[in-house]
Amino acid sequence: MRAVVYDKPFSVTIREVEKPKILHPDDVIVKVTTTCICGSDLHMYEGRTGAQAGIVFGHENMGIVDEVGEGVTLLKKGDRVVMPFNVACGRCLNCEEGKSAFCTHVNPGFAGGAYGYVSMGPYPGGQAEFIRVPFADFNALKLPPGTEHEEDFALLADIFPTGWHGVQLSGFKPGESIVVFGAGPVGLMAAYSAIIRGASEVYVVDRVPERLQKAKEIGCTPIDFSQSDAVDQILKLRDGREVDRGVDAVGYQATSGNGKTEQPNIVLESLIRVVKPTGGLGIPGLYVPNDPGAPDSAAAKGYISFPFGKLFEKGLSIGTGQCNVKSYNRYLRDLIIAGKAKPSFVVSHNLSLDEAPDAYDKFDRRVDGYTKVLLHP
Repeated sequence: MRAVVYDKPFSVTIREVEKPKILHPDDVIVKVTTTCICGSDLHMYEGRTGAQAGIVFGHENMGIVDEVGEGVTLLKKGDRVVMPFNVACGRCLNCEEGKSAFCTHVNPGFAGGAYGYVSMGPYPGGQAEFIRVPFADFNALKLPPGTEHEEDFALLADIFPTGWHGVQLSGFKPGESIVVFGAGPVGLMAAYSAIIRGASEVYVVDRVPERLQKAKEIGCTPIDFSQSDAVDQILKLRDGREVDRGVDAVGYQATSGNGKTEQPNIVLESLIRVVKPTGGLGIPGLYVPNDPGAPDSAAAKGYISFPFGKLFEKGLSIGTGQCNVKSYNRYLRDLIIAGKAKPSFVVSHNLSLDEAPDAYDKFDRRVDGYTKVLLHP
């Protein structure tokens, strides 16, 4: 089958690779209809992880069940499904407690597994014609048959639940104000989730005009940090009052106002400044224990300094970690079906699998309006 394969930094190619097979009675093989390029794929694409050549990318996948292992009881051939990016067993303590992002069984030695991602286990990605789904009864969410809501449902694999998770991690309650740093797909999903959940005010910080415009279109107040300090702008708009909650949807490749100088701690520092005493921070933005391209030796080992004293003084709570997609995806699916949510407003391009190399290049450079790319094998 054809698949998107990582070669080296800033280079992916379409190659013929072995089609997946049923390896365990609990497996299914899914014929991929839509797979997304995620912002976190860019970390590997840019050589900012320990990714080795040969990885098949793609952790945001949906499609049609093509083969079914004899142990699978809830799925049948022809079912339309979307898979959480988390690969989880459904049986360990963390899975039993709803913490499927931190399954202790599928990837020993690392907290959790995922498709097509460095250090996340032996699970090839779905930017390909087919994908093997282990523990399929647990990991595949059934969707209504047909093709309706294809773009919306594809976002249930990662970014819509992850955005929702970021708001949840912050301790948000309806009626509160919230700021989201980063207006990429996850940041926009966090802002959108806050609106759906009844936020009184939502501020979105970024420097890319197209992203800030998207935030404005869904009812948020855009903050362009390339113009001046984002926290100062927000406090001025609020007559000096801090916000109730904050979300970091940027992660370890955060930059200063010029967009070129990396400053891994700048978002964390800004959140501590702008969130009120006893408020909460949700941090779904990716941070890694190893960064070959880090701006300093400490950050290269995952060490990031931030004003813990101020955090303590203000009594702020922090929630972080990858999203437990299964805690949210069926409910978000039903919001989509009911017409209460349409997350596909972030989708900028629908392309064939063969166009992936060019799409990676343009998405990485933030050109030609590339914000969220869906590939169709």
